[in-house]
Amino acid sequence: MQNQTSPDDRLLRTMFEARKRVFVDLLKWDVPVLEGAYEIDQFDTREATYVILADEEGSHRASARLLRTDRAHILGELFACLCDGPVPVRDDFREITRFCIEPALPRSERRAARDELVTALAEHALANAIAGYTAVATRSWYRQISGFGWRCRALGDGCRIGADDLVALQIDIDRETPAALARGGIYRQPSCRIASQALEIAA
Repeated sequence: MQNQTSPDDRLLRTMFEARKRVFVDLLKWDVPVLEGAYEIDQFDTREATYVILADEEGSHRASARLLRTDRAHILGELFACLCDGPVPVRDDFREITRFCIEPALPRSERRAARDELVTALAEHALANAIAGYTAVATRSWYRQISGFGWRCRALGDGCRIGADDLVALQIDIDRETPAALARGGIYRQPSCRIASQALEIAA
């Protein structure tokens, strides 16, 4: 496997380190680990976008990877069986993957980071003409996601794959989404920096 993304920047490096601690150390996923420290797979290419919340020192608090649905992505390549119909393939859709909350955060801060990241994903979509997201989630995580207030639906009945009961889902984003998240008690304006893969930092 040849990865095109190298964790040279500190913010990206702390994100890949957090992904290793969450998905490999805690969840025991069988996924590649680079240099014993970074969880990086074949979808971490230069076409991937990363939405990252950082603390005042520039370290990772929460992050998600976004993949184009009209290119190789996890639902289309690995879990198409979760969809009752065709996998959504649109140039204005992105797939949310590697939704990661820094495991060292206290529980109260983890909830705040989760809500900030959900808000950041909605705001990122609105700022970049993204009409919706797809994702693969465990059934319990899908129930949480669908209760956030935004328009979210399952793309099929889902099924058990290995040890996990998985569901494919679609989230539609429009100008009403922030207000819907606010009504659901989720909207929380991110107080830290948000970075894409290109490290275009916004205050």
